[in-house]
Amino acid sequence: MSNTPHELGAEFPEDHEILHKLKLHNAHFANLSVRYHTVNRDIHRIEAEVEAASDERAEELKKERLRLLDEVAALIAREKTAA
Repeated sequence: MSNTPHELGAEFPEDHEILHKLKLHNAHFANLSVRYHTVNRDIHRIEAEVEAASDERAEELKKERLRLLDEVAALIAREKTAA
């Protein structure tokens, strides 16, 4: 499953350096990144029919991914304004 859609690098292609910097120097971001990656992989496995899940569970995961993505976007924006 190397072609998992919605990875953070694909969601923020112009912010690769910021993502890397935050991952190394911001523990909160590092935890968010791990959580996002886990949720995103779970969604991908469900959509690829590798794992079974109810529609409700799939929707919960998608909402969680959006919430995490919003938080990551806010951290990136903060980093850009601080630079």
